[in-house]
Amino acid sequence: MECAPYDLSIDSGGDRFPVCGPRLLLSWKPPRGWSDQAGYELQARIDGAGRPPVTASSARHLFVDWPWRPLRSGEAVDWRVRVHGADGTSGWSPWHAFEAGLLAEDWSAAWISPWEEEVPEPGSRPAYLLAGRFEVGTEVAAARLYSTALGGYEAFVNGERAGTAELAPGSTSYSDTLYAQAADVTAALRPGGNRVEILLSDGWYRGRSGAWRKPAKWGTTTAARLELHIRYTDGSTAVVRTGPGWTSRVGSITRADLMDGQTTDLTAAGAAEHPVRLDAVTAPPITWSPAPPVRRVEQRAPISVTRLANGAHIVDFGQNASGWIALRDLGPAGTRTVIDHGEHLDSGGDLTTAHLDSWSGPDGPSVRFVQRDEVISSGEPGQVFEPRHTVHGFRYARLTRGDVPLDPSGIVMRVVHTDLRRTGTFTCSDPDLDRLHDAAVWSFRGNAVDVPTDCPTRERLGWTGDYQVFAPTAARLYDVAGFSRKWLRSVRDDQLADGRIANVSPDHNRLKAHDDPMSNGITGSAGWGDAIVLVPWEMYRTYGDRAVLAENWDAMTRWVEFALTTARTARHPSRIERSAEPLPHEEYIWDGSFHWGEWLEPKKRAADGTLIDPVQNDPMAWYTADKGEVGTAYLFRSAHTLAAIARVLGRAADAERYAALAERVRAAWRREFLDADGRVSAGTQAGYVRALAFGLVPDRLRARAAGHLVALIEEAGGHLGTGFLSTADLLPVLADTGHADVAYALLFQRTSPSWLGMLDRGATTIWEDWDGVDADGTATASLNHYSKGAVVRFLHTHTLGLRQSPGSVAWESFVVAPVLTPSITWARGTFDGPQGTIAVDWRVADGELAISVDVPACSTAEIRFPDGTVLRGGAGPLSGRRPLTAPPTGGTGATAAF
Repeated sequence: MECAPYDLSIDSGGDRFPVCGPRLLLSWKPPRGWSDQAGYELQARIDGAGRPPVTASSARHLFVDWPWRPLRSGEAVDWRVRVHGADGTSGWSPWHAFEAGLLAEDWSAAWISPWEEEVPEPGSRPAYLLAGRFEVGTEVAAARLYSTALGGYEAFVNGERAGTAELAPGSTSYSDTLYAQAADVTAALRPGGNRVEILLSDGWYRGRSGAWRKPAKWGTTTAARLELHIRYTDGSTAVVRTGPGWTSRVGSITRADLMDGQTTDLTAAGAAEHPVRLDAVTAPPITWSPAPPVRRVEQRAPISVTRLANGAHIVDFGQNASGWIALRDLGPAGTRTVIDHGEHLDSGGDLTTAHLDSWSGPDGPSVRFVQRDEVISSGEPGQVFEPRHTVHGFRYARLTRGDVPLDPSGIVMRVVHTDLRRTGTFTCSDPDLDRLHDAAVWSFRGNAVDVPTDCPTRERLGWTGDYQVFAPTAARLYDVAGFSRKWLRSVRDDQLADGRIANVSPDHNRLKAHDDPMSNGITGSAGWGDAIVLVPWEMYRTYGDRAVLAENWDAMTRWVEFALTTARTARHPSRIERSAEPLPHEEYIWDGSFHWGEWLEPKKRAADGTLIDPVQNDPMAWYTADKGEVGTAYLFRSAHTLAAIARVLGRAADAERYAALAERVRAAWRREFLDADGRVSAGTQAGYVRALAFGLVPDRLRARAAGHLVALIEEAGGHLGTGFLSTADLLPVLADTGHADVAYALLFQRTSPSWLGMLDRGATTIWEDWDGVDADGTATASLNHYSKGAVVRFLHTHTLGLRQSPGSVAWESFVVAPVLTPSITWARGTFDGPQGTIAVDWRVADGELAISVDVPACSTAEIRFPDGTVLRGGAGPLSGRRPLTAPPTGGTGATAAF
């Protein structure tokens, strides 16, 4: 094969083909085995016409600015690249094709809305069929359908579905951002009369959201907009648009709620048609998403189908996932099949979802959790029920249809989530760790449904804290560059005027526009709002994307300035009681506003053995507790990171200012929360982990602080005690401070709280609570929350030993330094990063450690053996072996990154 660049891409998503706006960024991977790139040459064809070639003396091959004129609507582009360097001049890459979408200023179609004489209650609204007719001449060369909606939609041309994207147009902050979709529908057109249809439901726009199932506040009227651009072989064109003449009627989907479920009545007579309403909505300009779409990515057959005494069938798919069921056996005409979905079975083998009910105390509201689809059969052969206007989190389904028989072979789970490209793999000699890794991967998959959510069941919201915790792990498992950029746009859209970041984005409550005292009082928390700084930084470090830093810069600074202002102007009552006047260092203690804190640490047990929920048990005490240690730690981390971002963006004055502020915050944290013996005042495992991971502890006290952490673990009987924010850093901190034996003991712990304890109780995804399923088999909370699954990054960075070198960006330089334990005799894994695929394989045999590494182009690598031996190399294979003369423990110092 000719030596040439490969994996060409642009910074945009698209269904079946990439679609972008007028300007874009180009990326490619250097030729395999290439040692360096000193320059490149670009060629492009726009609508078949060649553009002047562009050459540059540059080592840059990631996110290169589009060098030609801005693109116009619908233009088709082919481009390719070749590079030169010390290895000579490469061959040309294959051509890479993409298109410009229909740009905002060129949309001329009207917004059309369904005719609704009376708007049903949220959760019980139907899907509407909006339809138009048009004529097509002969000899069609190409046809592109551009469409979007305020609501969830599917588009059809002559009954053929356009594209493969699901749950379009996706979840965004609809008041500010709306994405369109493009599909090639050439093959669906026919000479003469044609019909185009839009199936429109509430979706994320008007549907119910969150644990309390409140209607989203983006708008009260759904609408769709569509343009079909037809090009004939003689060069003439035609455009079909939504507008006058389109009709609206209720279709066979009589109920469509994104969370609760869908009802389809295949016996329903055709409803009366009405004219659509024109331009009854206000929408933001249409743009094009940087993320890949949601798709049906996999299907799973049941591993068992069991009939209960009451006649219901329990279907077990063997894996907790996100999606829906496709059902082929609908029974005779009039048969009603009810499908309930859930994660857990009760002691009698029946489906239970009681652990997902939402309850706010004895005097507060409660919401019973439901995921229910229904279908009424028409009896026609060949029909399939597949509810694509809802999505569920489930492993089990209960199918109820009375005495009508059920064919198990006609039941399939469709796994539905954003179609992310897998980049990281891991396996080792211990099958339990492989199972843990798989569970974490499935948890992320189930929560990567257009936005990073907390769980695919009870809430399905884009909690900022969840993704802040998991983003470094997500970036090892999948290419999440576009997925993250899309979500971050919603985070920016939802930012409040005072700089606070919403707890969830897209913010269905629209706190920015609708005052809600309850939501307002719990918005602006450390560890949650810091996602606006920490997630873009992780994307830059992993992918080398400066644009993600630049486009979030204003939002980052507004967030950090809010935190600094709050630290300066608000004090926790405990400090006011200590001193009426603030002590000088308190200017940098962020304690006077709401923080979630170290959310979901292992719960204590009452005398009767029941778990004590600190929030439900005494909500006021939890709400008013001093969480200044957490707030100040994150204020330091974000200010310090902001200084680094400013340096990357060439903002020298900002870099100097935020670096100085970060040091003042760190000094204040040390004075307030750290004593001379390295003890953190909170006295919790989480407090020590955070202090050590963030670099808050001086070097001279790190060993002592780590010793105090180990002592707390020993006091807990060898169990972890961390919660939401610090669990991801627990094992790396222990290994990097010389306590790898303790880290692995926690990893292999089987009694609760522990990761393997989850697996032993049947988990196939990571639980929200450490005791998500009690010893008696009772589920207590969501069984698919990915945050605690961030532990699997330790398997990549420490067990496998693969991590970026300090200061490296986009994996230009990396280190392989396995942290060994006697119970693991081999590990191997890969990471398909921006430079190419890194492959690592190590094994212990006959008293020796052998390590082999494949180093991708334009990269450098180091292998570090436990005895201190270091091997260095560039592109190509790198390997060595050393006797195990040193104990199979040790540290790397990697977590002291600040």
